[in-house]
Amino acid sequence: MEGKRPRVNNLILQVVENQLQDKTPPEAAQVFEKLVGEGYSEVDSKHLIGSAIVAEMRNVVQTGKPFNAERYVGLLAKLPELPTETV
Repeated sequence: MEGKRPRVNNLILQVVENQLQDKTPPEAAQVFEKLVGEGYSEVDSKHLIGSAIVAEMRNVVQTGKPFNAERYVGLLAKLPELPTETV
């Protein structure tokens, strides 16, 4: 399982990169700029956004319900506070 962790992290970061490049959702790019403006490095900012993605993915897996874009945007808005929401 240990060998899979870096691969999963890389996949999450690729999702973040895609969201920033495509500006979909636009809130991801807005939060990225906010975090960088607050002094977080670009890498740390991307990891923080990734934590919101992971939290929403966890919810999808645990509930069996589809991805909730509104909830995800809400998680982004709370950054740099790490998501602690559970089902």
